[in-house]
Amino acid sequence: MQKPTPSPPAADSPPTADNPPTADNPPTADNPPTADNPTERILLIACGALTREILALKAANGWEHLALQCLPAQYHNRPEKIPEAVRKTVQQNRGDYAKIFVVYGDCGTGGRLAATCRELGVEMVEGPHCYSFFEGNAHFAERAKTEITAFYLTDFLVRQFDAFVWKPLKLDRHPALRDMYFANYTKLVYQSQTHDPHLLSKAQDCAARLGLAFEHRHTGYGDLLTTLARVADTRDAAQAPVPPRLVASAGRS
Repeated sequence: MQKPTPSPPAADSPPTADNPPTADNPPTADNPPTADNPTERILLIACGALTREILALKAANGWEHLALQCLPAQYHNRPEKIPEAVRKTVQQNRGDYAKIFVVYGDCGTGGRLAATCRELGVEMVEGPHCYSFFEGNAHFAERAKTEITAFYLTDFLVRQFDAFVWKPLKLDRHPALRDMYFANYTKLVYQSQTHDPHLLSKAQDCAARLGLAFEHRHTGYGDLLTTLARVADTRDAAQAPVPPRLVASAGRS
C-alpha cells in the first residue's frame, strides 16, 4: 500500500493575476456553467490534481452545466485538510446549485471524508484514491492483493514529480534517504490517462531516480469517466448510460 508523503514546502496559495489558474494551479472559484436551466446546475468539488482530466471530459462531452471548483492539489500530501475544506466549500455553494458532487476518493482521510459527505447529504466518487478509480475500483482491488510493493504515479504526479515526491521527501538535499524510503517498494506503476510520449519518458526517469522497476498501464479515465457521465446526466444520474462518444474520446491527449 502506498504510504502518504509529507507536505510540499509551498504554501496553499489561490490563483491571482500574477499566478493564473492552470491544471497544476487549479481554480478556487467555479467555472460558471452555461446551462439555460439553473435547476440543472451541478457543482463538482474536486482535488486539484484532477483538474486537467475533469476539464478534458467536460470539453469532450459538452457538459456545460457542470461547474468545477478545485481544492489545492497540495492536499494530496495533507489529507487531514480535505474533509473540512470540502465541508466549507459545500456550505458556501449549496444554495447556488441543484446538486453538488465531490470528486475525491477516501484519499487517506480514514473514512472522515465519507462521513462528512454523508452528514452534508452529498455524494462522492467511490474508491480509496485516484489510483484505484483511474484503473477501475474492482480491477485495482484485485491487483492490490499481489501488488503491495508498487508505487503509483498518474499523469499529474509525473508532471509534478519533483514538487509532490522528490522535494517533500527531501531527496533533492539528502539522496541517501531514497533507499530508506523505498526499501520495501519493487516497482513504479505509471497509470497514464493520456497517450503522451513525453510523460511516458518522464515516468521512466522517475522510476530510475527511485531505483525501481518500471511498469506502464494506460488506464484512461477509468471509473472517473463513468461516474461523471452519470452525474452529468440530469435526467437520472443513477441510471444514465455512458454515451458511446464519451468512451471513444476518453484517454486521448
